[in-house]
Amino acid sequence: QVQLVESGGGPVQAGGSLKLSCKASGFIFSTCAMGWYRQVPGKERDLVASISSDGAVTYAESVKGRFTASQDHGRNTLYLQMNSLKTEDTAVYYCSAAGVLDLGVCGPWRAETANWGQGTQVTVSS
Repeated sequence: QVQLVESGGGPVQAGGSLKLSCKASGFIFSTCAMGWYRQVPGKERDLVASISSDGAVTYAESVKGRFTASQDHGRNTLYLQMNSLKTEDTAVYYCSAAGVLDLGVCGPWRAETANWGQGTQVTVSS
């Protein structure tokens, strides 16, 4: 079964950096669109960065130039390097992968079938 395990969150001062990791299992990593999302209490979960199955990356405007999403296919791991952190980046960060079809191959990413990790808290203080 699909497992997404995030790590790397924690407290950090504004202007600092953190690198989040998402270890994936249960599907063929190279076939899957994945992404990082974040959520603060009382608000919807928002896209931070997405990576298509062919490696194309898109970012939310609010993180462009500061965050970098990447993948290590040998380790089945998705990363999010976060630099120049701001207090408004404080949130729970979630890793997501597209729903899995037969034989471990992913289908297109859709909210209703996506897989999610448990989340990791990032707290940026001023």
